[in-house]
Amino acid sequence: MTNISEEPSCPQRIQWEAGILAAAQPLDQREIETLQYYLKEYGQQAEVFAGQLELMENGRMEAMAAIEALEALAASEDGIVLLQIGGGASLKAKVLEPEKVLLNIGSEVIVEKASADAIGYLRDRITEMEASQKKVAEAMDKLRGQMNEIAKRLDQGYRQTTVAGPSPAQRRVAEDSDEE
Repeated sequence: MTNISEEPSCPQRIQWEAGILAAAQPLDQREIETLQYYLKEYGQQAEVFAGQLELMENGRMEAMAAIEALEALAASEDGIVLLQIGGGASLKAKVLEPEKVLLNIGSEVIVEKASADAIGYLRDRITEMEASQKKVAEAMDKLRGQMNEIAKRLDQGYRQTTVAGPSPAQRRVAEDSDEE
C-alpha cells in the first residue's frame, strides 16, 4: 500500500487508484483512510466543478438576456427601455445611440461595437460557454464515477471487516481495555 505522502504524480494517479480499487484483498486501516481521503477530496473537487457550472450558466443567461435586449431595442421605434437601477426599481430611459454597444471583453477592457456585431460576439461567447460547460460536466461525471468506485470499495472493505470480525491487533486492544 502506498502511503498518502508517497502518492504518485497526477498522470499516474488514476492508474494507482484503479489498482487500489481492483485489489481483491481485504482493506487494512491505512487503505480505508486513503480511500476516505480520496472520497473527501473528490467531493470537494465536485463542489468546485458545480460552482464553475453555475457561474458559466449565469454568464450564458446574462449574454442571452443582453441579446434579447439588443434585439428588442433594434425593433423599438422610440428607443425607450426600462433601466433597472437596483432594489427592484426601474426607470424609462431613451437610448441615444442604440447602434453602439459597449462590451466588456475581459480584464475590464471595454470596446465599442455596432449592435449587430455585439450580438454576434455575445452569441460566440455563449457557444464558448456551452462548450466549456460540456467539458466541465464530463469531468464531473468522470469524477463521480471514480467516487462511486471508491465508495463501493470502501463499502466492500467495511463489510469484509464486519464479517471477518476484529483483527488480532483489534482483539488485543479490546482485551487490554477489558483488563483495565
